[in-house]
Amino acid sequence: DVTLKERRPCILLLRENPLSRIHIENMLRAHDAGAVIMTASPPFYHRPDDITGLVDAVVARILDHLHITHSIGGRWSGFP
Repeated sequence: DVTLKERRPCILLLRENPLSRIHIENMLRAHDAGAVIMTASPPFYHRPDDITGLVDAVVARILDHLHITHSIGGRWSGFP
């Protein structure tokens, strides 16, 4: 609440599935208030070798949205 009130970056990272109508309506309210809604769904296009690669990809995406410089993994550059 304070983060949104002070217009600071707010990211809600969702991990639960399935989503109920209540979840979706509350996500819309949070979005309308300025939050960024993300899912903890890791990308597989970079062909991770282990669970660490999956976690790193989600964390890197969050850091990117917060404009925080990091050295986690590489950036997507298209199909080889």
